[in-house]
Amino acid sequence: MIRPHRHQPLWWAFALHRLSGLALAVFLPLHFLVLGSALNGEAVFDGVLAWSDFGLVKLAEMGLVFLLALHLLGGLRLLALEFLPWRDGQATLAAVAGSASAVIAFAFLFNAI
Repeated sequence: MIRPHRHQPLWWAFALHRLSGLALAVFLPLHFLVLGSALNGEAVFDGVLAWSDFGLVKLAEMGLVFLLALHLLGGLRLLALEFLPWRDGQATLAAVAGSASAVIAFAFLFNAI
């Protein structure tokens, strides 16, 4: 079955916003687990923080920042769609949100290295 709506940029913006939200929901318990390690003492928390210096973890952090920026900018686009008059440039706004998310993620990576 062909679904032509899935070839539209705004459908991809919707899908990426949904998937980034799900990925962030998976990450949040892990974040609380790391923060909760501070309750077990300073040495345990320092050990967890030392683990975060690995290159693969830095790359994963860049992905996390990308997902956060993508979800934030996609949400702002949806709010504009909801509360402002419809404009023909919605697909352009979705592309700008994705591009800005990539720029923010790479800026974070270069700052973290």
